[in-house]
Amino acid sequence: MTALDRFAAQKLQDLEARQLRRRLVDTARTDGTHAMRNERRLVSFSCNDYLNLSHHPQVKAAAIAALERYGTGAGASRLVTGNHPLFAELESRLAQLKGTEAACVFGSGYLANAGIIPALVGRDDLVLLDEFGHACLWAGARLARANVLAFRHNDIDHAASLLAEYRPQHANALIATDGVFSMDGDLAPLPALSTLAARTDSWLLVDDAHGLGVVGDGRGSRFAHADVPDVPLQMGTLSKAVGGYGGYLCASRAVIELIENRARSFIYSTGLPPATVAAAIAALDLISVDRELVTRPRRNARRFTRAAGLAEAQSAIVPVVLGTADKALAAAQLLEDEGFLVVAIRPPSVPDGTARLRLAFTAGHADIDIDRLAELVRDRVLA
Repeated sequence: MTALDRFAAQKLQDLEARQLRRRLVDTARTDGTHAMRNERRLVSFSCNDYLNLSHHPQVKAAAIAALERYGTGAGASRLVTGNHPLFAELESRLAQLKGTEAACVFGSGYLANAGIIPALVGRDDLVLLDEFGHACLWAGARLARANVLAFRHNDIDHAASLLAEYRPQHANALIATDGVFSMDGDLAPLPALSTLAARTDSWLLVDDAHGLGVVGDGRGSRFAHADVPDVPLQMGTLSKAVGGYGGYLCASRAVIELIENRARSFIYSTGLPPATVAAAIAALDLISVDRELVTRPRRNARRFTRAAGLAEAQSAIVPVVLGTADKALAAAQLLEDEGFLVVAIRPPSVPDGTARLRLAFTAGHADIDIDRLAELVRDRVLA
């Protein structure tokens, strides 16, 4: 065994001892709500395909048509020869849906935030992040080499106090938050954050990965409030409700052009495959017109929380916090034995002491399955 192998083995043993070791498990999604795992067909409540569009006939047909016409890959970065014609159409649809002048599509949501933040701020600047912000927001902020500070989750007063103390010392300031928080399912107070940003001459970046297609009539978290706030940087993914893969930023035309010139994860990455872009266009068409479709995930989540005796769901995500990793793993196994795929979420994905089941509700979940899951959670997991 080499020194590198010994190092890896020791780290894995440490994770095993704390029940934090993760393993890949073959899981074949057979449709929008079911998956085959360990030779069993399970009802999945662990998938972010909130509208089940990854299996929608129109979306699949669009991908197949693009594959036949343009081939399997983009062939190069978008600034070289990888900017196939479908990108312009997708970015136009995204900008229209989000109410901005322009948009820029990246290879993934993680790549988007890893490129956007360092393209806009640097060593002399300040980045203020919600403590529960997604890992890619933190990665982008650290890559920027800015002064990075965390404010308590959804605590406007704490964010304001940090800005009052630190904003005068920095040339530019960026406030970053999830729109819908991926592990708790709650919404950020965007109107208050927008007001704070305007008052302190800061820029507000919202990661709307789990909002698009689910809240705000499908337009995302910015539109989930009675008074639609100003959010100059609306970032998100194409891998959740859109059902495919990729990331994006919607912003002013000047900002988007700057991103195309400065974001290293855009400049030095091969463009998305044409079939993936075509599928996203078809999915956005459905999200834009089918109001019934985009209301179902949250409606199903609320049916569950009512039946399980939990706080009303704000989004399609419902956490069942159990505390320790062993409790979360045991609960996940109990539900799997009963025919449900619900994955245990453990640190570092969530803070120590808050291991949980993270339930994700989709448009296609049947009432009978939601009610049975609620019964199991209420009477056996939380009892």
